[in-house]
Amino acid sequence: MSSPKRTNRAVTTIAILLSLFMAAMETTVVATAMPTVVADLGALELYGWVGAVYLLGNTVAMPIYGKLSDLYGRKALMLVGITLFLIGSMASGLSQSMVQLIAFRALQALGAGGLQTLAFTVAGDIYEVKERARIQGIFGAVWAIAGMSGPFLGGLLVKFLSWHWVFYVNVPVGILAAFLYVIAFHESVEKREAKLDIPGAIFVTGAVVSLLLGTSRVAPAITIPLAIVLGVIMILVERRAEEPVIPLDLLRKRVIGLSCLLGGVVGASMMSVVTYLPLYLQGIVGTSATTAGSMLSPLLIGWPLAATFTGRLLSRFSYRTMMIFGWTLATASLVVLAMEIQNVASPGVLYAIMFFLGLGLGFANTPVILVLQESVTWQQRGAATAASAFFRTIGGSIAVGALGAILAGGLAGLADPRVLSEIMGPEHGHHLDPALMGRISAQLEASLVTIFRIISAMAASALALAFFFPRLRLGQGAGTLRERQDRSLDDGLVGQDAENAKMTT
Repeated sequence: MSSPKRTNRAVTTIAILLSLFMAAMETTVVATAMPTVVADLGALELYGWVGAVYLLGNTVAMPIYGKLSDLYGRKALMLVGITLFLIGSMASGLSQSMVQLIAFRALQALGAGGLQTLAFTVAGDIYEVKERARIQGIFGAVWAIAGMSGPFLGGLLVKFLSWHWVFYVNVPVGILAAFLYVIAFHESVEKREAKLDIPGAIFVTGAVVSLLLGTSRVAPAITIPLAIVLGVIMILVERRAEEPVIPLDLLRKRVIGLSCLLGGVVGASMMSVVTYLPLYLQGIVGTSATTAGSMLSPLLIGWPLAATFTGRLLSRFSYRTMMIFGWTLATASLVVLAMEIQNVASPGVLYAIMFFLGLGLGFANTPVILVLQESVTWQQRGAATAASAFFRTIGGSIAVGALGAILAGGLAGLADPRVLSEIMGPEHGHHLDPALMGRISAQLEASLVTIFRIISAMAASALALAFFFPRLRLGQGAGTLRERQDRSLDDGLVGQDAENAKMTT
């Protein structure tokens, strides 16, 4: 067997950053343009499905990409993901109706499911664990930059070109990323017979779609029970599969199971705050959508900053210590946030709270990604990384949906939904009857205070869970120890498998 080409780490890292940038940019830049899209294409009743179908497709695709990359290599699956994403992007921009847009967004999501998952998996392959800890800060910074610049870029594209360009903007980025992967990232995958777990993929898809529909209040009396039934069948199927899409044997391991649970709470906490803080600011405080969005910027700054420091601190402290510190900071921030919301917090206080929340979540989440990848071998790294992203997305989706049900229950019967929409509009319902406005505002505030108290409780539960995490330090994961025994390291980089010729850098 001939030796594979050497991987150019610097160029491959640029490709990884471009992939992450696309995944982060897509959500925010499209959300900004959606009101204009609806004005052009009509079908306001389908508005929510443009975002929902993207989330569904993305979530379902994550574990499938992770498992297939373990069987057939990262490079081929990453190129498939980028290709589907770009085709879906172009088709979405050419859509002539909301139905077409929803269908093409689904195709785009099937590609996007591989971008983030495989980007982190490739990074795990080409960087040794200590280097991997430092690189997480850079990845977080790219995600933050994309998240903050997306709404601004989306507004510019809609104003000076058209809404179609919010879908075209990522095309040159994707083409460049694919080109860099082709020329710079090289791997030689051991050829082995593998039976695809098609039944598992079908039941995973059905269970996830039903669960997300149910938590989004789409026929919950049907979709929630259906999700439970399909979930049970999925577990039975996956236990017998040779190459399961959801690696139940990995999830039974203490380190990986706890990592996925903690990752789920990270997703739940972050997505809930990102969803309901702007609602509080627009509906209660009366700020504009732009100002409400800017309140999230400190969170996106604090997160990558904490990830950068985590890489250095892990050389002195255990994963468990960093998780406990991160969740303590995040829980305290959320408790203060819930208290300040009840007292109508000032903008300066909210900015500070969001910054410390970002720091806390960054300190809490970075060790989860690192220890998870360190606890498995190359053959399991894709599935393990995908499982973490999968649970993080599922956690966020379920939390946002469940909290939305609490909000809807609190406002039920108070006013027509159109009246509630006017309160969020630019005039903030100033022309409405003051008595009605007072009742709605009071109930909205009470519901949001309850919601943020629940978010605080979620973070506190994660803090308690972190105390049960094993006392592992950087470089002590079972996968890393196994690699050191089984692999011949070349140039000091993990990921070069002399025995199986998995990766040469």
